[in-house]
Amino acid sequence: MTGAKGPSGDRRLGFWASWALTTGCMIGSGVFTLPAVLAPYGLVSFGGWIVSAAGALALALSFASLAARTRESGGPYAYTRAAFGDLAGFVIGWGFWVSYVIAVPAIAVAFAGYLPVFAPALAGGGAGEVLAAFAIILVLTAVNLRGVKEMGAVQIATTLLKIAPLLAVAALGLAAGENANLPEANPKAEPLPAALAATALLTLWAFTGFEAGAVAASDVKDPESTIPRALVVGMLTVAFVYLAATYAVMRLVPADELARSSAPFADAARAFGPGGSALVAAGALVATAGALNGVIFVCGQALTALARDGLAPAPFARFNAGGAPAPAVILSSGLGCLLLLANYAGGPINAFKFLVNMSVVAILLPYLVCALANLLGSGRSAFSRLVSLAGIAFSLFAIAGSGLEAGLWGAVLLAAGLPVYALQRLRARQPAPPL
Repeated sequence: MTGAKGPSGDRRLGFWASWALTTGCMIGSGVFTLPAVLAPYGLVSFGGWIVSAAGALALALSFASLAARTRESGGPYAYTRAAFGDLAGFVIGWGFWVSYVIAVPAIAVAFAGYLPVFAPALAGGGAGEVLAAFAIILVLTAVNLRGVKEMGAVQIATTLLKIAPLLAVAALGLAAGENANLPEANPKAEPLPAALAATALLTLWAFTGFEAGAVAASDVKDPESTIPRALVVGMLTVAFVYLAATYAVMRLVPADELARSSAPFADAARAFGPGGSALVAAGALVATAGALNGVIFVCGQALTALARDGLAPAPFARFNAGGAPAPAVILSSGLGCLLLLANYAGGPINAFKFLVNMSVVAILLPYLVCALANLLGSGRSAFSRLVSLAGIAFSLFAIAGSGLEAGLWGAVLLAAGLPVYALQRLRARQPAPPL
């Protein structure tokens, strides 16, 4: 174990690894279910996709602007601390880290849920799926402990592999799908603003994770230009893939059948023949594994940034010989395993829903505060101010739409970190022991 020293220049992340981190943390298991969730809303759901994509792009542009001004790792924590001070920085950094720690078991549960397609003995959400979820966490933790170069290579490979089946379904839908299968424009006959709000809130969750590419600034080559490009190109990549794939599925599967489907991409892939469902399941496994790889990486970087500035215990600022923040990665994955065990008693679906809700709630406030930080630092640039205001409005929209119960849980998660902050500040005031 070495001290607080990151990876050397030849082990840093370039543009493609940063793009893969941004893209890979967004494309997870959610996209494989959204077409069915959106089917009852009809074609108006594409308006929701556009609203959420525009809002997420505004946030990504805010993060890109902040990244260009801040070379330090930490993402939302580093930006908030620079703008509002230590306490605000800690609260946002804590919430950001917690949201990603919670995402570790949530994604592992989703990964294990697709395995029964290839290993039927694991079906039923029993001990086999639990062990599989533990196993994927441990394997990808080991990958991250090898160092950022190895993590980046895995991230690029899994991102390309997860995009391929989605684009294949999109191409199939455009070539062989039928317009007759498309749903009505607005089958619920809701007022347009209400329909857009409902579908935008649903599709927003598919864009969370874009900020992953901004967290490891000190591990990125030429971060002032690489991170902004990776964030924007990654967001545009994901938006295109989501819209194309959703439209294709709607052309391939009749609307009434799609609304009842629990695996819309698998249903759409039947057009490929008997192996279509297996192809989609394989794509889902790669998608979730890639997302989990990136999430574990971000967990380590987020906690290390807090420790670097004395806002978390000093051991978590240490790196191993490969340039990986080993103590922070191990703690984050260990807590993820404990959360997995604690929440699996109610079954994998309930565990997944609870963990995802908590993770999303914890990330919304960092989005809002970072957009505010960018507004304060935007200077005289009218475009930067407009982007910041759009990000603020979208964040408030998402927070309001999350509901009272979710908001209370978010407040509890953020408040839970305050004793850690108080203890670290107390330690900082104590004189160092004599040598």
